[in-house]
Amino acid sequence: MKNTYDRSCEHWSEGSRQEMEDFYSLASVDYEYLVNAHDWKSWLTQFENNSNTRTQLLDIACGSGKFPTALLKHPKINLNEIKKIDYSLLDPSSFSIEETAKILKYPFEVKNKYKIQIQDFNSEKKFFDLLWAVHALYAIPRCELRVAIIKLLSSLKGNAFIAHGCSDGHYVKFYKLFNKAFKKEENFPYISAEDIISTLEILNVDFSYKYLNYTNGGKNLSSKVIESYLQRCVFDDNVSLKEMMINPLTGDYLNDCQKVDEWKFSQTVMLIFFSKTKR
Repeated sequence: MKNTYDRSCEHWSEGSRQEMEDFYSLASVDYEYLVNAHDWKSWLTQFENNSNTRTQLLDIACGSGKFPTALLKHPKINLNEIKKIDYSLLDPSSFSIEETAKILKYPFEVKNKYKIQIQDFNSEKKFFDLLWAVHALYAIPRCELRVAIIKLLSSLKGNAFIAHGCSDGHYVKFYKLFNKAFKKEENFPYISAEDIISTLEILNVDFSYKYLNYTNGGKNLSSKVIESYLQRCVFDDNVSLKEMMINPLTGDYLNDCQKVDEWKFSQTVMLIFFSKTKR
């Protein structure tokens, strides 16, 4: 039977494009909140004056490029004023890499494409000035998280940013309930932000973090859109919304998320900033 990682890769494909679009009809707000939560222009330009070479940035598990898309569209972040950035893409899905490459524009310029998992990545040491992993690490097996973070640190010369859902936020919480409700023993749990923090502490990495709390959802959404969103949240198309609502575990949770004609899924996301420097 396919595990969490295998199913996540299948969902990032041309054949699942409609489900992906249904998911982002609710989830795009994740990235809108992120771009408003930090001074990204300053973060992206922090190494501009250090040399005449371009800033090197790595996007880990780039997905379909929703985070750089949100940055490029934001009316108050004028990225045309900064120097070009070499933007490298890492993802086990070639579909995801090409989807992200298509949307990039100034100041981002595609540099390298790595079709690989981060835990198998062997880059030139200390190559990247900047690195981000935005809602990117959920499907890593917990036993491989330490290796993934070590590989990430090995490739990092400057500063990194991870945005990730906490254990009490919708993505991690609902997946845990879903696996228990439908006895999905083959599914290993999602990585939580707390897991990442614990790993950074074990590796003696100096970091800072802050929380972002919000809801995604909407009014008068069709059952099909909600079903597609929830199925993408758990990377499983085999359980219908009706079945989720009937099951006591997922049903109680989803009933709390639904008020008359409106759905609200509560998110708690941790924004984690760190560098290669050890404490």
